[in-house]
Amino acid sequence: MPVRPTAARPRTTAPLLLAALLTVSAGGALTACGSGSGSDPDTVKVSFKQSMDNSIKVTDTYLAGIKKQFEKENPGKKVELVPIKAPDSEYYTKVQQMMRSPKTAPDLVYEDTFLINSDITSGYLKPLDPYLAKWRDWDQFLDTAKAAAKGEDGKTYGVPDGTDTRGLWFDKGVFEKAGLPADWQPKTWDDVLSAARTIKKKVPGVTPLNVYTGKPAGEAATMQGFEMLLYGTGDGTADPLYDTATKKWITAGRGFKDALRFVETVYQEKLGPDVSDALDPNFSTAVRGELLPNGKLGIDLDGSWLPQDWLKGSGHEWPEWSSRLGLAAMPTQDGRAPGKVSMSGGWTWSIPAKAGNPDLAFKFIETMQTAANARKWYIANSGIAVRKDVAEDPAYTKAQPGIKFFTDLVASTHYRPAYPAYPKVSTAIQEAMEGVTTGDMSVDKAASGYDEALKTATNNQVIKK
Repeated sequence: MPVRPTAARPRTTAPLLLAALLTVSAGGALTACGSGSGSDPDTVKVSFKQSMDNSIKVTDTYLAGIKKQFEKENPGKKVELVPIKAPDSEYYTKVQQMMRSPKTAPDLVYEDTFLINSDITSGYLKPLDPYLAKWRDWDQFLDTAKAAAKGEDGKTYGVPDGTDTRGLWFDKGVFEKAGLPADWQPKTWDDVLSAARTIKKKVPGVTPLNVYTGKPAGEAATMQGFEMLLYGTGDGTADPLYDTATKKWITAGRGFKDALRFVETVYQEKLGPDVSDALDPNFSTAVRGELLPNGKLGIDLDGSWLPQDWLKGSGHEWPEWSSRLGLAAMPTQDGRAPGKVSMSGGWTWSIPAKAGNPDLAFKFIETMQTAANARKWYIANSGIAVRKDVAEDPAYTKAQPGIKFFTDLVASTHYRPAYPAYPKVSTAIQEAMEGVTTGDMSVDKAASGYDEALKTATNNQVIKK
C-alpha cells in the first residue's frame, strides 16, 4: 500500500486537525478504541487509514467484506473496524498515541513500512515470528516484501499486503496539443524538464509537471518527489542516503544538491503547480480527482496506485483513464544505466505490543491474506502483488492496464533505508525541498540546513561521501 498524502484547504495546527478528523467508529465512540482493545476477548479491533476523499471507499469496502467473511467463519467472534481519517503524518501520530496504552491500543494496525523500525524501537509492535512459523501461506511472500517488515533484531513485525512502484503519468491529449510524442519515454531529467517547458509554452491553463514537495505532503514529497530524483544520481550501485558499511547517514553531496536543483527549477520556472497548492496537505486528492481527469496536468510524477480512484465503484469513476494517460519510467539523471529509477514501499498489518487480542488479530490477518483475498485487494487498490502465487495469476496480471508496466519497474526499484532515524531524516528532506520550492533558500543553504538536521536526527551518525 502506497504512501498517499491527501486538495486545497488552509493548514491547521495538528492537534486541532486531528481532533476534527478522527473518524468515529461504528459504535459511535469518540475515542478511536473506546475502552481498550482488551475489553472484549471475542472482538478484534482493526485500525486503518481512511481516505481523506469521502468518495474513495476502496479500503473500507474491502475490509467490510473481510469482516463479514471472518465473522461467518468464526461464530461468536466480532470485528470492529476503526478508521482514522487524517493526512499521512497525522495518521502516524494518532496510531502511535493509541499504541502507547493497553486501554487504547487496537488489536491490529496498518503500518507504513517506512515507520516500522521506529515503532519497533519505541516498543509499540509485537514480533509475529511464532505465528508466521505455523502459517503455511508465509512461504508465498517475496523475500523483499518480508524484509520490509523485519526489525534490526531479525524478527518480523508485520505481514505486507502489497508494494508499489513509481513513474511518470502523462496526458496524451496535452502532449498532442504541445506537439510531444504519444509514446514519450524520456531518457534524462533534461528531457522531462524540456517537455514541461514545451507544455507551459504551448498549452496555457495546464500545469506542466507535478512533483510533490514540502512538509505538508509528508512522505509523498520525500518518496514520490525527492528520492525518485536522488536515487537516479550517481552510478546506482550504492544507497545515496545511508552508508551500510559504516552504518552512518550520508550528508548532502552533489547528487543531493542536483535533486534539490531539479525541484527548484520546477517551481521557480513555474513548471509546477502554484506553490500554495503544492504545499497543501491535500493536494494529491486534487491531482487524482480533478487535475488529471480534467486534462489540467501534463506530467505527474506519482505512484502505481492511482487507478484505484478511477475504477468502477470508486466514487471518481474515470473509465477513459487508460486511453487518456500514458506511462513512462522516470529516467536517471543523465541516462546512466539502468536508465530508469523507481522507489518502492508498502504497508503491513502489524499487531501492537499492547493489543488485548493478538491471537484473534493474527487470525484476521490469515483471512485477509488468503490468495483469493490478496488478489482481490491488489486489484481493488491497484497494488503490486507480493505473493508469488498471485503475481503469476492471469486474473491479477490482466486485471487492468498499467499493472505490467509498474510490476516491471520492480526490477529497477529502490527501498528507503528502513532504520529508526528515517522518519526524522525524511522530515529534514521535506524541509530542504520546501525551502527551494518557496525560494526562501538557495540549494546550498537548503543542503546545509539538511546536514545540520541530519546530525540531530541521527545523533551525529553521519558521513560525507
